Amino acid sequence: MHSYKSNPKFPKMSATEIIALSSVAPKTPAPINHPFSRPGNPPSSSPSPSSTNLSIPSTPPNDEQNIALAQSSKPNLSTARLILTIFVPSLIGFWASFTNGIITVGLPVIARSISLERALYLWPQSVYGLTSGAVLLIAGSVADIVGARSVELLGVFLLGAMTLACGLAQTGVQLVVFRAIQGVALAMHLPASVSIITAAVPAGRARNLGFACLGMSQPLGFSVGLVLSGVMTEKAGWRSGFYLSGGATLVVAIAAYWALPKVNTAVAAGGRSIAERLRKDVDWVGGIIASGGLAILAYVLAVLSADLSTIRSAETASLLAVSLALLLSFPAWMRVQTRAGRPAIIPNSLWKSIPFSATCIMVALSYGAMNSGEIFASLYFQEVQNASTLTTSLYLLPNLVAGVFINLTVGLVVHRVPARWLVSGSAVICACSPLMMALVNPAWNYWYLEFWAQAFAPFSADVLFTVGLIIVSDSFPEKTQALAGAVFNTVAQFGLSLGVGVCQVVALGVMDSGSRASGARKEGEAFEEDVKQVLKGYRASYWTMFAYMLVCVVIAVGGLRGVGKVGLKRE
Repeated sequence: MHSYKSNPKFPKMSATEIIALSSVAPKTPAPINHPFSRPGNPPSSSPSPSSTNLSIPSTPPNDEQNIALAQSSKPNLSTARLILTIFVPSLIGFWASFTNGIITVGLPVIARSISLERALYLWPQSVYGLTSGAVLLIAGSVADIVGARSVELLGVFLLGAMTLACGLAQTGVQLVVFRAIQGVALAMHLPASVSIITAAVPAGRARNLGFACLGMSQPLGFSVGLVLSGVMTEKAGWRSGFYLSGGATLVVAIAAYWALPKVNTAVAAGGRSIAERLRKDVDWVGGIIASGGLAILAYVLAVLSADLSTIRSAETASLLAVSLALLLSFPAWMRVQTRAGRPAIIPNSLWKSIPFSATCIMVALSYGAMNSGEIFASLYFQEVQNASTLTTSLYLLPNLVAGVFINLTVGLVVHRVPARWLVSGSAVICACSPLMMALVNPAWNYWYLEFWAQAFAPFSADVLFTVGLIIVSDSFPEKTQALAGAVFNTVAQFGLSLGVGVCQVVALGVMDSGSRASGARKEGEAFEEDVKQVLKGYRASYWTMFAYMLVCVVIAVGGLRGVGKVGLKRE
């Protein structure tokens, strides 16, 4: 894949040339001019099998691996097969996000139906991203070993089965458990889908559109779930949405068995068994350290979002200490792995690249702000303005329309506009959304500010999905594109969990402080908080989202300064 400006002095070799040169004695390669290198710093002289412009310390693949990668990375697929290769993973992502929309709008109804305790009020939503983010890095590494297609098919079948199970849940605990397993299945799908598209779709506009469709499928599915869940909840009950999504996912899983191309995305075995490669080529310890630290931190925030008084408990303090210890030990482990010449799941050298680091931070903040905005907008319309689920769905409809338009447009123009201005401009527009919701008077007409707030909400995250995925995937070798997809989606999923958790903690803190002062809130009343205190809490959370987006603007302007245009066609 090639996403930054090409150097005409050093054109990419075709698969035939690579195979022909593999029998020639190797020569010392000429220095490669890296767009991210600063004047005076010698660029890396080790060519990578990918189009990455970042220096990653790794052992160069042998001739057999080069041949295998050259033969498998550019399969000869017809136009119809290419469309199916993009459409099927995107459709799976659509139905996976559809259930998030159902829970967002139907949460009050679902909570009453299965007697969901206040302490678990946001867990059906947050545990999904929590488990998904915890497994993504390992799932991506495994997909690079055994092949992305196999991991994709297994993950999709599990996703469909767990979605149906959510519809059959009879208690709050059952729903939370099924949603947790559903998140694990999603973690198998996300990196595998990126690897399949990278291997099967040529670089340039076609691959840009492929990434844009992957990005569009998630907010589109979420938004359609928001709209349809209002109708389905009132007419057929909230369980019908899970039945529809689960059944459709299983049908798509069956179709995927024939539709997805059998591209060889796995690294050449070199005579070793899959079990041996999984044991030696996957950084299990690094994945567990990173995922465990982030998962425990997100769990602590989720617990605090349910009851702020738990911050004084020994259990919460211990979990927070363990989380910080794991996160601080991760760079040390990466250094140990790199020095020993063993696989490092995210080498420390990657974080030295300002565009890569900036992109990861922006994706986390942007996804956290966008998903928090959607959840709190749904709660605002229902709990402050007393709107029905159907009316709430219609109020959120501009989010759906804007999301589709943004993703399709970005896929077509991403290679024409410098990434710096594309990302920073979308962040400025997105920042207007929480600002409007923080200032709006509930008595005002919907069209004054609330409509525009919903229309502006998806700009930053939807633009960043395409731009950010191109930058992140170009930071990894061609043979580890599933891991690249896993890194990107890990950042996005934990940004979602942490963003929602922080905003909920802020809102709950403001509500509790106001309730204690007025004595309006009673113990155990989950749905009867004083409306004025609820509104104050929601406004505080929107100011937090506004701050997120301002940080994104600053990072985009400074962090993407030297990137230029991305998603360019590789010659």
